[in-house]
Amino acid sequence: MKAKKGIFAKLLKEYWPVLLLGVVMFFLLPGVRAADTGTVTATVTVQKISLSVSDGSVDYGTLAVGTSATTATGDGDSVDDTQTVTNDGNVTEDFDIKGQDSSAWSLQNTPGDEQYTHEFCTSNCDSSPTWTPLTTSYDTLVTGIGASNTQDFDLRIQVPTSTTDYNAQSVDVTVLATASS
Repeated sequence: MKAKKGIFAKLLKEYWPVLLLGVVMFFLLPGVRAADTGTVTATVTVQKISLSVSDGSVDYGTLAVGTSATTATGDGDSVDDTQTVTNDGNVTEDFDIKGQDSSAWSLQNTPGDEQYTHEFCTSNCDSSPTWTPLTTSYDTLVTGIGASNTQDFDLRIQVPTSTTDYNAQSVDVTVLATASS
């Protein structure tokens, strides 16, 4: 044991300045660290779902029971009033469409007693239209319309074959925009 004390004492006596410097550096100097940073550029845009319909108003006029009128120009009973829906949002949108019952008439697939039909067309409506019946639930008008792009559509109404209400009826059509999936 004595020999070990002697070696330690000898080392301490000879190297005390180095040991003292090491202890001081350990407590006084901050730890040495290597560091670097990088930046991730990040942006975000809030999704805007929006549409407009122009001109947004159709007046079919006064129709005899059991007759029809359309907004397409190629039809003899035309009111020549094609509607245009515009994607006013900033993402690609799908447009859905629906009709409504009026205060006196029920919206159906075929006209009848107090029943009327309202239909829409999106392609070749002036020459060879394909009419799709509106319901009181949303149906697809068109999909995948990019921001600022438009879709034209025409409407056709067939009034009831018989009615007891000869007042003007509100037969509005609603177009809904949703983000394309």
